[in-house]
Amino acid sequence: MAYFETADGVSLNYTVSGEGVPIVFIHPPLLTSVNFTYQVDELSKSYKVITFDIRGHGKSYYSRFPLTYPLIVEDIKQLLDHIGINKTYVCGYSTGGSIGLEFLLSLSDRALGGIIISGMSEAHGVLKDKIELGRSLAAQDAIPLIALSVSKTNSNNNEMFQLLLTSSLKGNAINIKQYYAYSLKYNCTNQLHTINLPVLLVYGKKDRQLHSYAKLLHRKLEHNQLKIIDHVKHQIPTKAANELNQLMKEFISNQ
Repeated sequence: MAYFETADGVSLNYTVSGEGVPIVFIHPPLLTSVNFTYQVDELSKSYKVITFDIRGHGKSYYSRFPLTYPLIVEDIKQLLDHIGINKTYVCGYSTGGSIGLEFLLSLSDRALGGIIISGMSEAHGVLKDKIELGRSLAAQDAIPLIALSVSKTNSNNNEMFQLLLTSSLKGNAINIKQYYAYSLKYNCTNQLHTINLPVLLVYGKKDRQLHSYAKLLHRKLEHNQLKIIDHVKHQIPTKAANELNQLMKEFISNQ
């Protein structure tokens, strides 16, 4: 674990594990880099795995500037500069996948490709309602309630539950609300065709409300592979870690 300070003075918590081709992981609102524990453990044997807590999440400091996807992408760029990495794969989970897409769109010269896990290019319908609920609860400073729910749904055992819960409870309600709020309005669907980098799309077969997003990205992205994992819903990094890690290894080795 280490810290680096962004150009506007925010200290971000990050980790670098392993050597080889770099992969940066991006978490959704409230959750933290702890959500990628199983990816760090396995993929760092072959790759340079980089995780970080977004501003106002986990062990990273509060941001006085409102959280937006472009701001988070800029933070990733500065983190790469700090570590000394020119190009990387970006791997985003859930709404973190939207930030991964934004990175591919705005900083394609710094990217080797993308891995989008249970991700989307826009939010509508039931998913938008769920994001709005998160925003509303964060606005009411109900972080313990959201943390309990999100940690439970993303954990596969009690140890992981405690890790997720402890890290989630450290978040700042204002920044978490801002992350949810930006996720509600973000839409890059009409730009997807301009991404010329390879992208791996991974979704759970039981995550039916995300299937329309999987089909949309698969249709719009020029160079992509769509993989469906049979036995899982949305929470792939923790509940289908072995399958995800293997898919990522195969994807990167084939580029």
